[in-house]
Amino acid sequence: MKDFLLKAITRRIISPWWILLIDIMLVANAFVVSYIVRLNVLLPAYSVWDFAKGGAYVTLVYGFVFYVFRVHKGVIRHTNFAELRKLVLASVVAAGIMLSFATILRLLNLDIGLVPRLVILLHFMLAVFFCFGFRLLVRETYAYLTHTRGTEHVVIFGTDDLGLITLEAIKNDKESPYEVVGFVDDEPSKWNMTLHSLPVFSWEKLLESDGKLKHIEEVILAVSDISVKRKQKIADECLKKGWKLKVMPSVGNWVNGISNTGQIRDVRIEDLLGRDEIHLNLLRIQEGLENKTILVSGAAGSIGSEIVRQLLRFPVRQIIMLDQAESALYDLQQEIILRHFDAPFKIVLADITNYKSMRQVFETHRPHVVYNAAAYKHVPLMEDAPYEAIRVNVGGTKILADLSVEFGVEKFVMVSTDKAVNPTNVMGTSKRICEIYIQSMSQVPGIKTAFITTRFGNVLGSNGSVVPLFKRQIEQGGPITVTHPEITRYFMTIPEACQLVLEASFMGNGGEIFVFDMGEPVKIVDLAEKMVKLSGLNLGEDIDIVFTGLRPGEKLYEELLASAENTKPTHHDKIMIGKVKSFNYSEVNANVLNILELLYGEGEGLLIAHMKAMVPEFVPQNGRFKSVIHEESALT
Repeated sequence: MKDFLLKAITRRIISPWWILLIDIMLVANAFVVSYIVRLNVLLPAYSVWDFAKGGAYVTLVYGFVFYVFRVHKGVIRHTNFAELRKLVLASVVAAGIMLSFATILRLLNLDIGLVPRLVILLHFMLAVFFCFGFRLLVRETYAYLTHTRGTEHVVIFGTDDLGLITLEAIKNDKESPYEVVGFVDDEPSKWNMTLHSLPVFSWEKLLESDGKLKHIEEVILAVSDISVKRKQKIADECLKKGWKLKVMPSVGNWVNGISNTGQIRDVRIEDLLGRDEIHLNLLRIQEGLENKTILVSGAAGSIGSEIVRQLLRFPVRQIIMLDQAESALYDLQQEIILRHFDAPFKIVLADITNYKSMRQVFETHRPHVVYNAAAYKHVPLMEDAPYEAIRVNVGGTKILADLSVEFGVEKFVMVSTDKAVNPTNVMGTSKRICEIYIQSMSQVPGIKTAFITTRFGNVLGSNGSVVPLFKRQIEQGGPITVTHPEITRYFMTIPEACQLVLEASFMGNGGEIFVFDMGEPVKIVDLAEKMVKLSGLNLGEDIDIVFTGLRPGEKLYEELLASAENTKPTHHDKIMIGKVKSFNYSEVNANVLNILELLYGEGEGLLIAHMKAMVPEFVPQNGRFKSVIHEESALT
């Protein structure tokens, strides 16, 4: 019998006409019941003929309206509240027709006596109840016949819309491995209640419920407004319990906008190291970007591409996406075409160190705002290639900055790094030289371009960061390589960093270094251990951590401000202004030109010595460079 019913429902052998016929039969039965209720209340005497005539009248009106509204066309095994709304609307129209007709007859003193108005109202409620109840009965029967118990017992953290959507997605997916055994919520008024016949617990009670719910294997986080600290605490306690933690993204982040169990994903380290939502001054940013042409150098990189994505939210005239990485630039182009088919952007494949190409870009597009995110950022590689660090980071920045002044760019925003503070490596020193040059240009009288520098630490998931490296090492079975047990870094998500870059762009008048609040520093070994646990592996059994020693030029601790600097607050609690000394443009420009000339023929030692002379706080940790610092005296 069960197999027959399942085959009948799943193959949908009942045609829509049969559904309409069943609805008409239910409408007729509702009429009988409504008449019985009416008789018990007022006890009038009605003839069988009046009863039959009234029943036929009501059934015909409802049948016609139901047909017009196509209430019989839905797949009843998937009935939802949209079907209820259609059913109620059709019933309201049918009842309205009959009430209107009865009123007109009464005004005309024509006592035909088809159906009393009280019966029409009672019948309306019963008809909706019977017809929708029939659909719910079919739906629940189908759900019962096709239900298979999942093998993984889970609880859903969150009882609001997202939590209910998660439960519905699990129920509707017949191949889902999940068996929901309860809900968790932080709202005390919901504790000890049931939701869809499932108990609602507090988080603390769930942690203590080993005896009652000892088979819990996973927790699905289905809350859109949870703080990061709360999320971190939940993750830590899940790891201690041996529970997997998964996330149902908020509706705006669904792939293809469809609710299904495929949206439920493993919690990522980015979810736990990010911070609470940043509140931007969108009006100020929009006023600064509206109808402007924006040039983004390094547009195909981690930071540059996210800046482009953030800019697409605003009514810009055009975005010039400039990079020399052909494949990455093409991928970004295709992404934007798919997501924003009408976005105003232009792809430019070029090298920022090529003056002729850059001049042509400025002449052709006349940008109003420049975001310079193009740079070499990988510390160990730049230790082996100091000429490239200077050529690209310093030389490219100088070309873009000089052209920005010549072509009247309104804002020039340079993306810098915490490694520019008390640098111990070539990359950090090259970025500090860029900062000095940008600051010095802002001191030149008559220059209308506002030069802004933004400085922040590591961004999660960026090219060359530890998170993608650790992910690959975990996927390959390890070992995970960490340079030192005590090494720490500041972390920020890419979207968060780029949002703050946009905010800082329109906060200053020029010459400022904006320093971002990076939160608390994170020990890299702790980060690695947490990523291992989130992957469901056991450290020391399934995978090991190996310490490889500090790399050339690498610090144990990063700083956001030099010791001689301090900060002052801004209106944004995550952005501060670093108070730094002023620089004379003529001297700085001469020094930068001297360093750039050393790229052609001079030895590596002299180049490092010149960098040390321009950035006295530069203390190389690379043994290869320590021996040449004494050449600094030759520069005086």
